[in-house]
Amino acid sequence: MKISHPSQCDFLCKVLLFALLNIGASGNLWAQMDHLSHSGLSVSKKPKNVCIGNGLDCANAATPFLGNDGKLFLTWTAGGVVSFAQSNDLGKTFNSAVKIAEHGKSLDAGSDARPQIVADSSGNIFLAYAFFKDSNWNAQINTSRSNDGGNTFSVPVSLIEDGSSQRFPSILIRPDGSIFAAWIDKRLVASAKQSGAKKLGASIAYSFSGDHGRTFQIERIANENSCECCRIGTALDVTSNPIMIYRAIFPGGIRDHATQIISSKGAEPIRRVSDDQWKTDACPHHGPAIAVSQSGKIHAAWFTQGETRSGVFYANSSNQGRSYGKPTRIGADGANISRPYILALENTVYLVWKEFNGKSSTVHLKKSMDDGGTWSPPQAVFETSGYSDHPLLISQGNVVYLSWLTRDDGYQFIKIGSP
Repeated sequence: MKISHPSQCDFLCKVLLFALLNIGASGNLWAQMDHLSHSGLSVSKKPKNVCIGNGLDCANAATPFLGNDGKLFLTWTAGGVVSFAQSNDLGKTFNSAVKIAEHGKSLDAGSDARPQIVADSSGNIFLAYAFFKDSNWNAQINTSRSNDGGNTFSVPVSLIEDGSSQRFPSILIRPDGSIFAAWIDKRLVASAKQSGAKKLGASIAYSFSGDHGRTFQIERIANENSCECCRIGTALDVTSNPIMIYRAIFPGGIRDHATQIISSKGAEPIRRVSDDQWKTDACPHHGPAIAVSQSGKIHAAWFTQGETRSGVFYANSSNQGRSYGKPTRIGADGANISRPYILALENTVYLVWKEFNGKSSTVHLKKSMDDGGTWSPPQAVFETSGYSDHPLLISQGNVVYLSWLTRDDGYQFIKIGSP
């Protein structure tokens, strides 16, 4: 069966392609696929995989941010709507939701797409999300701001002026309050097409804002050759420089992961995380995760189906990514593993992932107290049936929380430890 490049696929082609990739990786399609709804504010029972509405109880993805005052900010997408709410009791209850934007079926709500949120200590909140402009999966990233702690938000506007496709924003806020944004950008693909050439994939672009997201600097391209449909993992290094991990396209069409630091001088050299040798022109829809510990060590987790290795893996680097240690498998060999996420607090590293047993999904956790040298045995944190979002980790002070949105059991915000 021959499938054309994903940028020319219609919806059915993308679904079939995604299914073929993930069946090979997991042995069970549903271990990797995302369903379409879950429960949140309400725990009322609904027919499985059916949810109508734009509330948290029907969301497909939710992204948290913890303010310095202990407030939990949450943004989610559901029913074609981007919404925001805040909680004063760490997710037990939320105030009334604020509708940020409504795009209907054109909202980018795919398996690796989620709204982004950051906030500063002065009550400024910044949101970003993407929506499709046409039927060819060309998207636009919109941003919205609040300067009153989330009571009201500005009318969404485009992040940049370029008219090509931009998707999968990843947002960080630095200690000085400046905002870093990175995304998948297709301007070089569009330019090549106009000249009659063919260019696979997309590029990694980035920009900074020094005024709470009102304006951004002229965007730059960090890597001209990247996967077009996988989220970008981002973190700050010990000097508050952003560092990205993403699925790059290396010579020969190899889609392996790379890290890249963005310093005051611009994008530093591209560093290959591992030589997985995954040759494909397809869209995995399964992006990586990254964290940087107090020592400066970079910790990375990713999914691959390469000739060298296949599954979900972890590795770290002690020299700013110039070299990485031998990848180690996450979870048991042969288990249905997906969606790793990683967080470093001082020199303690937390790693979570989803595991599907054919009936239910469980978030598993393991922890390293010595900066990735040794790890605790995996432990199950929470189990649910039906739909669930990717597990996310977030910290405040020295406390780490798991953020996990599920259909049957509601939105979970669980304390999982501290150094």
